[in-house]
Amino acid sequence: MNALYSLFFVFALVLIPLIGVGAAKLNVFFGICIPSTALLVFLAGFVCKVYGWAKRPVPFRIPTTGGQQEPYDPTLFKQNKWDNPSTGPQAFMRMLLEVLCFRSLFRNTAVKLDVKNNVVAYASSKWLWLFAIFFHYSFFIIVARHMRLFLASVPLPLEWLEFGDGIMQIGIPRMYMSDILILAGLFFLLARRLADPKIRYISLVNDFFPLFLLLGISLSGIYMRYFAKVDVVAIKDLVVSALQFNYKIPAGIDNSFYVHLFLVSVLLAYFPFSKLMHAGGVFLSPTRNLPNDTRMKHHENPWNDKGIMPHSYEHYEDDFREPMYEAGLPLEKLPEGAEEEAKA
Repeated sequence: MNALYSLFFVFALVLIPLIGVGAAKLNVFFGICIPSTALLVFLAGFVCKVYGWAKRPVPFRIPTTGGQQEPYDPTLFKQNKWDNPSTGPQAFMRMLLEVLCFRSLFRNTAVKLDVKNNVVAYASSKWLWLFAIFFHYSFFIIVARHMRLFLASVPLPLEWLEFGDGIMQIGIPRMYMSDILILAGLFFLLARRLADPKIRYISLVNDFFPLFLLLGISLSGIYMRYFAKVDVVAIKDLVVSALQFNYKIPAGIDNSFYVHLFLVSVLLAYFPFSKLMHAGGVFLSPTRNLPNDTRMKHHENPWNDKGIMPHSYEHYEDDFREPMYEAGLPLEKLPEGAEEEAKA
């Protein structure tokens, strides 16, 4: 049901700009006002989230590890420097591999119950890693390609990126590999949540909604490029006029553009308050960005009062044994005379 609710909501979002632009002629509202507001919400929400995470204290090391820690005697065991870093540069390398290669996801395993033999089996599962790579890198390339709409002249790296993305030269206009791979990644992630009973059971609306929203954005963008073949020059004029605060809507822009733009605006406004915010949170996660140097550096709590002596439960019971006994609380040691009374 959560998947149906999310799908219905995305369909409703598609109808809003279609009715607003097609019937009510609110081109300026959907072409300028909503995207500008969504961008402001995205920037403010993103900064507030990152600032909130950055100011939270991390009093001790809590990195997750996946290999041999640096031993006292390096001749005994070989340290796994990338999975169990003990220095800042090693932790930086692990974070780099995590962000660029999803290294922890590469070690993902699937759990299966063999009912016949009554055995729980663990097997390597690289499909999730592969399709996650497809989705994330395709999403990055698509966003980078869209930068040509905001720039007067396209930088050479963007031209190389676009050339490599469309090197297959299929169709007119040419098909981009990122358009196919992002759909493959999204459909796999969605099918995984629907097909696996365990994952489907714990999946909520906020798990399905981003997937359907990203699918809507991808499909509307593909429709604009390969079927509606919208006027890219007119769209760039709209973007440039918005950046110059000279708000005007060029004529001849297909309604599919407003659907695509509205869905992107919803994604921008939703991003800082959703699970998608892991894009910024991964850099501030103490389980990933800290070296495991607890053997080398002893941590002392800076706000501990050295004048306060430790007070064990044994001493606490010595101080309050009589009131605790009268209240009927269990005691490690009964008061004097209580044992004789109990025996009598």
